[in-house]
Amino acid sequence: MEQKNALNTSPRPTTPAAPKAEAAEKSSGGASLFSVIVIILAFVVAYVIFKFVLGNGSNFQGGVNTNAPLPGNMLGTVYSGGNIVPILITMFLCVITFSIERLLTISRAKGTKSIEGFVRTVRQKLNSNDINGAIVACDQQKGSVANVVKAGLLKYKEMVTERGMNNDQKVLAIQKEIEETTALELPMLEKNLVIISTIASVATLTGLLGTVFGMISAFSALAQAGSPDAVKLANGISEALINTAFGIGTSALAIIAYNYFTSKIDELTYSIDEAGFSIVQTFGQHTSTQQPANV
Repeated sequence: MEQKNALNTSPRPTTPAAPKAEAAEKSSGGASLFSVIVIILAFVVAYVIFKFVLGNGSNFQGGVNTNAPLPGNMLGTVYSGGNIVPILITMFLCVITFSIERLLTISRAKGTKSIEGFVRTVRQKLNSNDINGAIVACDQQKGSVANVVKAGLLKYKEMVTERGMNNDQKVLAIQKEIEETTALELPMLEKNLVIISTIASVATLTGLLGTVFGMISAFSALAQAGSPDAVKLANGISEALINTAFGIGTSALAIIAYNYFTSKIDELTYSIDEAGFSIVQTFGQHTSTQQPANV
């Protein structure tokens, strides 16, 4: 407890953070450009699907997509949902694309081996005071977790030979190095999750909006006909409800993807915290053992 209190009260050593900030800014810019490109391409693909696949004349009576869809033809029925359908398809494609991208990124962040095994190896190396061995384990593991742990271990080695700071300041320097490196790695894991979470909320509302527009059109056409036609009204409403079904399905997929990836990121964060605590604790124990008279 005394050591933790010292961490909170000791002055923070100055470190050159500009290169890290520049790297984070470049990474953020690249991520934004990637997201924009994906959204634009998804919309183009969605429009092509809507116009030439769903709107193909073979899906409609008389071979014309302005007529009613063939009985039981889902492609024609979805096309009849109106202009909201391409937007919903765009959202669906974005969820699929960003989910695959996050899956690959998080898999790389874990490294080549099991996270649990890696953290266990690092702790064993630290307990035997084999810092170089722990660094080698990080090089073999790779990934975001290994990058953070390696940064802490390199700072550990630097602080061992540092004579201008006391033990509490050295421990704080190691802890800050781990925190700063984590702050650079975590955004890489979390990027594009905001888009997925936004789609989870917006897709259902967009589907409902399409349904409202469809029902307005159905009732308007019925009013212009001058005589009530229950069959036409039912067909119009069923076509309009396609938007709601599509929106709810896309939203459900986005929610599942978002919750899955956030849970995986939490696991990685816990592993980083566990390894970082081991580094700080080991340094504090070894320095207090080597210099008992100064503690």
